[in-house]
This record gives sequence, structure tokens and C-alpha cells, in this order.
Amino acid sequence: MASEETRTMTPTPTPTKTPIRTDAAGGAAEKQPATRAWATRLVIVGIVLAALNLRPAITSLGSLLEEVRDGLGMSGTLAGLLTSVPPLCFAIFGVMAPRLARRFGPSAVVCAGMVAIATGLAIRPFLGGTVGFLAASALALMGIAVSNVLMPVIVKRWFPDRVGSMTGLYSMALALGTSMAAAITVPMTDAMGGSWQSGLAVWAALAVVAVVPWVPLVRDRSAASAAPEHVSSTVRQEDADLRITRSRTAWALACFFGLQATAAYITMGWMPQIFRDAGVPAGEAGVLLAVIMAMGVPLAFVIPRVATRLPNQGPVVVVLGACGLAGYAGLYFAPAGGAWVWALLLGVSNCAFPLALTMVGMRAKSSVGVAKLSAFAQSTGYLISIPGPLLVGVLYQHSGGWGLPIALMAGLMVPQIVVGILAGRNRTVEDEVAAASAS
Repeated sequence: MASEETRTMTPTPTPTKTPIRTDAAGGAAEKQPATRAWATRLVIVGIVLAALNLRPAITSLGSLLEEVRDGLGMSGTLAGLLTSVPPLCFAIFGVMAPRLARRFGPSAVVCAGMVAIATGLAIRPFLGGTVGFLAASALALMGIAVSNVLMPVIVKRWFPDRVGSMTGLYSMALALGTSMAAAITVPMTDAMGGSWQSGLAVWAALAVVAVVPWVPLVRDRSAASAAPEHVSSTVRQEDADLRITRSRTAWALACFFGLQATAAYITMGWMPQIFRDAGVPAGEAGVLLAVIMAMGVPLAFVIPRVATRLPNQGPVVVVLGACGLAGYAGLYFAPAGGAWVWALLLGVSNCAFPLALTMVGMRAKSSVGVAKLSAFAQSTGYLISIPGPLLVGVLYQHSGGWGLPIALMAGLMVPQIVVGILAGRNRTVEDEVAAASAS
């Protein structure tokens, strides 16, 4: 709104300047609290809905893996390759996320990720043949990959003083989506006439819903400035020049992420089949996978909050690893007899994922540093995890049983504990890189 003096033709007397803000500045200052409020609420809704969609593409397939194998004519080795596709896509596409976020903004990239998930899930059962199924799966997994990397970045940017609680909320929603897909995919498939194509495609609807809250954030550019990050110019410069590969903590975190991802994707891809081969009915096997994933619903909210209150997260790593070792031992000796107990123990062990995400947010000083650390840890970690599900398929096919695959899972838990302890030490990647450069 123009001031009175700009509408007055008389040049004198000159009015006394007052500290009244211009309309542009004043309007921005007046609108910012309201903008901040609605944008914050929308970001929370968007984070929850996005997290719900980050695993159904995988666990729904695990529940129907036998039907998909029969329908597409897959061998056990090829099915193992199929279970290795998620970490491969996460490694390849996840590394692109920080660059895409710098160019288009994190909200726009996550929104596009939800669109990719919806499209890939809708078309993959109907393209015909293994190649088409894999290509459409890769499209959905690309959307999951970039969203995986950017979720900790968005949390650090919008909620720097609530990293633990917001990571817990996000992880809880992720666990809920994972367990929900595992539990109800088989019953939904039966209700829709027994077509595995329909049972897989129905999950595209959830991804469509997740697009909605991100659209206003993408269209309203002011929402990006509604979450200013208060970090020093020194930290900004450190993170701009950060060579993440020079940090030992970054490498430890990448290895920890990779080993917990190996366990998670073996579990999501093969656990129902392990139970089914032990004599557990298909429906119950899906529910057991749901139980494993459902343990993450309460624990994924609690563990990040506990982790942020500890100077060192090593003890949490040890407890989760011990539960995993106990669960694999039970699965080896009495897979059907104690199935529910082993599912509960493995569910606790699987909560290494929200712990890893929390440590990503804690081991860097700003959202830029978190973006680089998240991309490095997740991309490198998922590369490490690629051979695991494939090797399980090969061992299962050539040994004719689950003894060797389960022994492999248990054996990988030991180095996971070791690198998790190293990643949990109280330090930041910026300080480590600076010390390495000075030496």
C-alpha cells in the first residue's frame, strides 16, 4: 500500500522518517506466523502419509511372492534377484536426492516421489512378464528412494529441536504402512477374487492420497522460507565444502545402515516363505510378517526419543542386535513352534532402522549436512545390502532348506552391532572432516 507521502505532490516539508516497516516487509512479517502454522501442520501430515507409502510396495510383494513367482514363471534365484531390486534402486536413485532437492526443493521432490510410487504400483502387475514387472517396480522404488533420503532432511529443516520425536513419528508411520501391507494384502487379494495383480495394484491408492498434502507446499514457494534454519555461517561453509567420505562416522553409519537394511529386506522378502515352508498357513505367515513390522509402530516412536537423550547410542544398538540373534536362533531350531515369539524378537531387532535415521539427524549440524550424510549413508548402505536377499535365494535353492540362509542372517548381525556402536559415538561428521583436513 503506498504511503501518504508518495501521493503528495508537495516536496516540502520532508516528513520525519519513522521505523514503520514497508508494506512488503510488514505484510511478510504479519503473514509469516500464519504461513508457518499452516505449513508446519501440512508438513507433518505430508511426512506421515509419505512414510506410510515407503514400504507397502515391498511387503505386499513379500506376502504374495509365491503367487507372483508362479504367475511370472520365476525361479528361486530370480525371485531372490527380485527381492534385491529395492536396495539396488535405493542406492542408485537415493544418491540423486540432494542434488534434486537443491534444484527443485525437498517438497517438490517428495511430491514427485509419491507420484512415481502411485504410478509404478498401479501398472506393474499388468505389464506382463518379469521385465515389465521389474521396470514398474523400479519406478515405484525410485520414488521411495528419494523420499527415504529427504525425510531426515525435512525433519532437520522444519523441526531442528524435535529431531527425535519427529523421526519417531515418521518411523512409526513407516512401520505402520509396512505391517499393514504385510497383514492385509493376502486377505484383500482373496476378497478381490484371488488375483495377485489386484492385490498388489490396490496399494497405489494410498500413494495417490499421499500426493495431496505436498502439492500446496510445492505451489506456495513462501512455505520454504517459513522454516528458516538458524545455523552459523561457519557451519554453512563447512557443510557446503563437506567431503563426507573423510568421516569415519559416516562410513560406520553407512555400514550399519547397510547391514540393518540387509536384515530388513531379507525379512520382508523371505520371512513369509520361511514360515510357510515350516508348515504355517499362508494367511498366518503374512500376519507373522505384519507382527515383525508392527513392533516398529510403538518402538519406532520410543527408540528415537531415547536415542536423542543418550550421549552414545551404542547400548541401544547392542540390545536390538541381541534380540535379532535370539530370534534367528529360534527360527533355526523351531520355526513353527515358537513362530510368534521369534516374530516379536525380530520385530524389535528391525527397529535398527529408526535408530539409524535418528543417528543421521544427530551426526550432522545442519539440514545441508544431514542431506549429504543421509544420501551417503543410505546409498552406500543399500549397495551393501544388495547381495543379501539374492544370496538367501541362492542358498535356499541349492541347499533345499532354510538352515544356511538363517545362519547367514545371524552371522551378519555381529558386524551390524560393531559398526552400530562406532556410529553411535557422540560426534559430528563436520568435526571429523575438519580434523582430518587439519592433520
